[in-house]
Amino acid sequence: MLELEGLFKSYNNASLSIESLTVQTGAIVGLLGANGAGKTTLLKTIMGLTELEQGTVSWNGRPIREQYAETAFMTEEGSIPADMSAADFTGFLADFYPRFDRVRYRQLLDFFELDDRIKFRKLSRGQRSKLEICAGFSKGAKLILMDEPFQGKDVFARRDFLKLMVTSLKEDETFLIATHLVDEIEHVIDRAVVMHGGRIRADLTMDELHDRGMTLEELLAEASGYDGERYRRFIQS
Repeated sequence: MLELEGLFKSYNNASLSIESLTVQTGAIVGLLGANGAGKTTLLKTIMGLTELEQGTVSWNGRPIREQYAETAFMTEEGSIPADMSAADFTGFLADFYPRFDRVRYRQLLDFFELDDRIKFRKLSRGQRSKLEICAGFSKGAKLILMDEPFQGKDVFARRDFLKLMVTSLKEDETFLIATHLVDEIEHVIDRAVVMHGGRIRADLTMDELHDRGMTLEELLAEASGYDGERYRRFIQS
């Protein structure tokens, strides 16, 4: 179980403030919001990649900093050194992640048609994202964080990614997926957490959302205060 309590961090003339958030083991949670809502900052904070001013983050009762081998962080920024190839990265993954599955890694590279000899810096944005997925899904991690996993992918690659995620999910694995592309994950996630201005504005299970007769897009619009008529007033002014 992932537990966040009393988080506060200031950054870039903004702030992240999370009073409390608990994610049960085995859940697939969508962390939703527009660009700049604080999603990436929250994921980096969970991973311990940025310093907190206040608050605690724990995984199964222990600080995440003490159990990095239990976590995988897939980010569009890329976690692979620029001068490493996918083949070079294999050794690092095997050393750092005791449950790293070399066979699974090879299968995923082949599935996404990635040449394991090409340096990371020479890959396209979409190829880098696919390589992040190959590494992330092969680590044997129990807590998997994804930051905009659909960026740089075409519609078919996005569909393949979602199928891989759903079919490979084990009961003791937990996914937290940060994205603003809500249509992609509406039928995949168990729960939606909407952020705006560095704060959680809505937190509903998909069953609760459906009971309200709402879509994810409608929830996102409501929680972020989106005004669908704003453009009309601008045109008429």
